[in-house]
Amino acid sequence: MATSSGNSSQIPNNSGCDEVLMVVDERKRKRMQSNRESARRSRMRKQKHLDDLMCQVTQLKKENSNILSSINMTTQQYGNVEAENSVLRAQMMELTQRLQSLNEILTYINNSNNNNINNNNNYYQEDFQINPWNLMYVNQPIMASADMLYQY
Repeated sequence: MATSSGNSSQIPNNSGCDEVLMVVDERKRKRMQSNRESARRSRMRKQKHLDDLMCQVTQLKKENSNILSSINMTTQQYGNVEAENSVLRAQMMELTQRLQSLNEILTYINNSNNNNINNNNNYYQEDFQINPWNLMYVNQPIMASADMLYQY
């Protein structure tokens, strides 16, 4: 009987160890499953963050492209305005010189006519034949049109 009671005492001991091992294995399995779920959620968060960053990169590249396009267009318009201003300045200088020349001619004609009034009336014809700018009617207006300002 000793052998059978020894065998029966070993069976409960083995089953007690087995139960402890089963509980430990069950805890280990649950912990592993929990760790897998946690790792899966972490990967999902990481992937979502990466997707959000990629979306943000795409949006920023689009905005950057729009800004560069706007800068290029503004730079081109600035160059066009500068060129037009340069042409207008040159035209203004030319017209200023023309006006100054015409004013000098008018002054000369007026001075010549004033001198001629004091002199003889016959002298007008002789002076006109020598100097065609010396006209009897000196106070004629100088007319300018808007077309003079534009070059074709």
